[in-house]
Amino acid sequence: MCGIVGYTGNENVTPILLNGLKKLEYRGYDSAGIAVINEGKLELVKSSGMISALCEKVENRPAMKGTTGIGHTRWATHGAPTDQNAHPHMSNDGRFAIVHNGIIENYVDLREELIQCGFTFLSETDTEVIVHLLEMYYKGNFRAAVMKVASRLEGSYGLGCICSDHPDTVIAVKEASPLIIGVGAGETFFASDVTALVSYTKNVIYLDDGELCEMTPSGVSIYDFAGRRIEKPVSRVVWDIEAAEKGGYDHFMLKEIMEQPRALKTAIDHRIKDGRVVLDDISLTPDYLKTVNKIVILACGSAYYAGCAGKYTIEALTRVPVFAELASEFRYSNPIIDEKTLVIVISQSGETADTIAALKEAKSIGARTLAIVNVVASTIAKLADDVIYTRAGPEIAVATTKGYTTQVAVLYLFAVYMADILGKIDSAERMRLLSEIEKIPSMVQRAIDLNRHIPYLASKYYKNTSLFFIGRNTDYAACLEGSLKLKEISYIHSEAYAAGELKHGTITLIEPGRLVIALACCERLFDKMLSNIKEVKARGAKVLGVALEGNLRIFAETDDGISVPRFDPLFCSLAEVIPLQIFAYYVAKENGCDIDKPKNLAKSVTVE
Repeated sequence: MCGIVGYTGNENVTPILLNGLKKLEYRGYDSAGIAVINEGKLELVKSSGMISALCEKVENRPAMKGTTGIGHTRWATHGAPTDQNAHPHMSNDGRFAIVHNGIIENYVDLREELIQCGFTFLSETDTEVIVHLLEMYYKGNFRAAVMKVASRLEGSYGLGCICSDHPDTVIAVKEASPLIIGVGAGETFFASDVTALVSYTKNVIYLDDGELCEMTPSGVSIYDFAGRRIEKPVSRVVWDIEAAEKGGYDHFMLKEIMEQPRALKTAIDHRIKDGRVVLDDISLTPDYLKTVNKIVILACGSAYYAGCAGKYTIEALTRVPVFAELASEFRYSNPIIDEKTLVIVISQSGETADTIAALKEAKSIGARTLAIVNVVASTIAKLADDVIYTRAGPEIAVATTKGYTTQVAVLYLFAVYMADILGKIDSAERMRLLSEIEKIPSMVQRAIDLNRHIPYLASKYYKNTSLFFIGRNTDYAACLEGSLKLKEISYIHSEAYAAGELKHGTITLIEPGRLVIALACCERLFDKMLSNIKEVKARGAKVLGVALEGNLRIFAETDDGISVPRFDPLFCSLAEVIPLQIFAYYVAKENGCDIDKPKNLAKSVTVE
């Protein structure tokens, strides 16, 4: 969840570190800091709060220059977000500084051991044990000391280490936490996310768990934890920094909402060829798919809600039961799966800690696994038996938009792919369904164009302190994501309910003036939704109705309306969520919230 960055080369490292940390702000953080080797000595500056506060401190240290350094944005886990708890952490002898992304699970025992050995702790963090272990094990060989430290650590860590005795060397270590090496001309970098590197180099190396990289200006050497040298391929980043800039929009989130038609076209078009679905290089054979008697979708947050939306379509087309489960609960539930269970794991970053743990659990029991992720060579992509990339491009805003919709689109493609293999649809139906899927990008654009009045609706309803989303079937799936989006970025309490559940208790919370957003795009259940709308209206609620374009009946029963383009009901929930994203954005803007970086949230949740 933290962001880390490091550099060694021939340039002044300080602006490079600060720029890299700014590129990592979207991951979520509450403090930041940098450490630089300056004329053989370590200099450390850190600050709670925003990176702007760190920059002010650095500006007051004009002598803080050097060509090797590390930086960190911290999302607090162990200890409050204070200057003392901020990274980097320095050894008692002032020789070492480290940054850490992850959690050290055995830090309590290590801390007690180090205190007994005479080390002094200045913070409440789990991370500080690492730098004191490094001092304890150092006998002149920097790399050997780092390897010895790694052998003592339990948990997850992406580490960046520097030593004043080795002013041109940075050592980076990966275990269950994202870490990428950037290779330039006379300079090398590391970072937890490629966005921090791409403005300097597009040549990157993706470290695997249990690997250490020794970086100097002349190049990199990679080792496993046993000290054996490893040769790793250099990959080329295919997008440039402009893709991660705002492009004239006030916020990344709004830019990414508006990018969805293009992102969806990229996710869909190349996967439909000659009237059939082609899913990258996955090895799910027809013989295997015919043995599958259950599909389990594992994910967290919006990715879980994408799974809820995909469940309806996969079941409808394949007639195979689908269970969407929270990855954070799955591994503790003694799950009932076997070799006939296909487990689909979904994660935008591919680094979600709970989803990684659930994936490992599913594999250990014998299930086959298919990953749907955005980030190439991420941990989940490597662990799963097969992977489908959403190809959404970089997503900077913490609250996902195009990440979610491209996940749903891939699930739609998979549903048709499997239904075709199982013989559940004939060629005419297959061609019709694929024609509808190919319309998704234009339907999403139409959903944007139909709802230019949403900023007005936001100005009308933003003062609500609590509200409800209600819907049935696929509308309910869209409610889940719409409600999450609103509360994530506007800080307004919001809950999503299956509309039929209102009378089973929730309706007691409906008061005069309470806003209810009623989704009624599933037309076969429209009359039932009208009944639910009347129930809340009778108790004084204000209702914002969401219905298909041209449906005038909804407006007779609601206070305001949002229109969604007419579309195949199997795929409608994807277009339906677009105006809900826009509504959440403008409500948050009315409330003056930090839309791209909501408080307490992180883009990539790399701790359990």
